[in-house]
Amino acid sequence: MPTSTATTPHLIVAGFHALSDPLRISVLELLRQRELCVCDLCDALEVSQSKLSFHLKTLKEAGLVNSRQEGRWIYYSLNLPQFNVLTDYLADFQNKSLIIPTRSCCD
Repeated sequence: MPTSTATTPHLIVAGFHALSDPLRISVLELLRQRELCVCDLCDALEVSQSKLSFHLKTLKEAGLVNSRQEGRWIYYSLNLPQFNVLTDYLADFQNKSLIIPTRSCCD
């Protein structure tokens, strides 16, 4: 996968880090259905807003979610193009696995 910008490797690392937490996965699963405000996410996940804010910040820094403010509430939605970046990254490994490895000097 050719990298188009210097931030792509950072976003790949941040994306997989963000996906490594069960609560963040739960947030993403809820956002699969529709955009939600922080209050709705807190209620659905039964967590405090301060705890959820930390996880939402991680997801946002990884580029996996978008946010928009409406009045006093912040609404979150999935940023699907960033999921495509991660999918393409993993697919590139599958493509490379089809290449026959060269013999090692130690064989």
